[in-house]
Amino acid sequence: MIQLYTVEAEDEGKRIDIYLNELLDELSRSALQKLIKASLITVNDKSFNKSLKIKTGDVIRVEIPEAKEITVEPKNIPIEVLYEDEDVIVVNKEQGMVVHPAPGHYDDTLVNALLYRCKDSLSGINGELRPGIVHRIDKDTSGVLVIAKNDNAHRALSEQLSAHSMKRIYYAVVYNGFNEQEGTVNANIERAKNDRKKMAVVPVGGRRAVTHYTVLESLGKFTFIKLQLETGRTHQIRVHMSHIGHPLLGDTVYSSAKPPFDLQGQVLHAGILGFIHPRTGEYMEFSSPLPEYFEKVLDLLRKRI
Repeated sequence: MIQLYTVEAEDEGKRIDIYLNELLDELSRSALQKLIKASLITVNDKSFNKSLKIKTGDVIRVEIPEAKEITVEPKNIPIEVLYEDEDVIVVNKEQGMVVHPAPGHYDDTLVNALLYRCKDSLSGINGELRPGIVHRIDKDTSGVLVIAKNDNAHRALSEQLSAHSMKRIYYAVVYNGFNEQEGTVNANIERAKNDRKKMAVVPVGGRRAVTHYTVLESLGKFTFIKLQLETGRTHQIRVHMSHIGHPLLGDTVYSSAKPPFDLQGQVLHAGILGFIHPRTGEYMEFSSPLPEYFEKVLDLLRKRI
């Protein structure tokens, strides 16, 4: 799998090894060093010294060889399609569905469903395991996603993500009440040093992460909020809200509280997604109403007040 990354202005001046640890947070340090040693990572098509300081516009090419041969098969899994044309397909992902194949989930993912529906009409930039996938949401997060059906569309959508110009609004139920009706969390995030499966807020280093929130309804010991992402880091909303003392209801990774109502994951829904269409240049916006599980939680909490 080959991926290309363009250095943003906010990362200029960072050492390349530090930047790569932040960028490729799914890889261990030893795995990253092996890729560098094998010249599978280059900067502007050249090998580099780990003390190199990156500049805005530098193009980093990362080639990650497959650990083993895995065939991702099309599967007739029902998905809710909000919009589709020759360039993009917008879907409303249900809670519990994994977006792309990963260990333990090779035949029940959104990608399997997309391969069945779209056949060969998906972009190939992210490789065979993630065809068409421009961005993702967690397994237990529901809501709107856009998928690219060709490489040109994929590049255009990726550029919007990189420029933070996509509109992404989420809804969540969190613990505890707020003293203010709205606010912003501006706190860098990187892979947690003591647990590679988790992310963490760090005072120095990491990648810039900004989340805006608005209180919609106070529900006793809980609050129903709206969140708008300015950036899109892994687990950003979950990490940021936990960091300020408002972990998401149902989140067993970033909260130590035992969730009520037999929840199967965090109460988080990607409700609105807006982007510039890669071919027409027109702004398009899609929304998804709160799913049944989310409405049920709100009703139960309202009855407790």
